[in-house]
Amino acid sequence: MSLQLAWENEQNKYEITDELITTLELILQKAGEQEKVNDGEVALTFVDDEAIHELNKEYRGIDRPTDVLSFAMHESLDDELDIIYDPALTGQDTPLPGDMLGDIIISVPRAIAQSEDYGHSVERELGFLFVHGFLHLLGYDHQDDETEAEMMGKQEAVLQQAGLTR
Repeated sequence: MSLQLAWENEQNKYEITDELITTLELILQKAGEQEKVNDGEVALTFVDDEAIHELNKEYRGIDRPTDVLSFAMHESLDDELDIIYDPALTGQDTPLPGDMLGDIIISVPRAIAQSEDYGHSVERELGFLFVHGFLHLLGYDHQDDETEAEMMGKQEAVLQQAGLTR
C-alpha cells in the first residue's frame, strides 16, 4: 500500500498544476517513508485567506488568517465520542483500505506572500506547508525551540529528497 493524496482547489489566486500535485504526492511518499507511515490518506484543500481565517477562528479561536491548518483524524479529545466502525452504516464488510490520516488546509495567498518573503518558489513554499501539515497530522508540534528544530529538520530532509531546495 502507499499513502494517498486527495485534493481540492477552492481558490483562484494560483493555478494548481498536475506537476505541483505530482510533487506533493512525492513529498507525501518521502515523508511517509521517513516517518514509517506507509498507508493512509491525506485530504488537502487549497483555499484563500478568507476561508482559512474562518477556519482558524472557528477551530483555534484565532481571529486572523494563517498559512496552514491540520486536522488529524486520530487526535483524541477528552470529551470526544469514540467512533466505532459499523459495517451496516457503510454497506462495507470491512473498513476501507487506507486509514484517513486527516485534512490539511493551505492558504495559497499566504504561501505566495511567504515565498516572496523567503526568496524561493511558490512550489517550495506549498511543499513546505504540506509536509509541515503532514507532520502535525502525525502528532508533531513546535511549542518550543527543541520541537521546532526537530520538525524543521524533518521538513527540510523531505523537501531536499523531493528536489525543493531553497
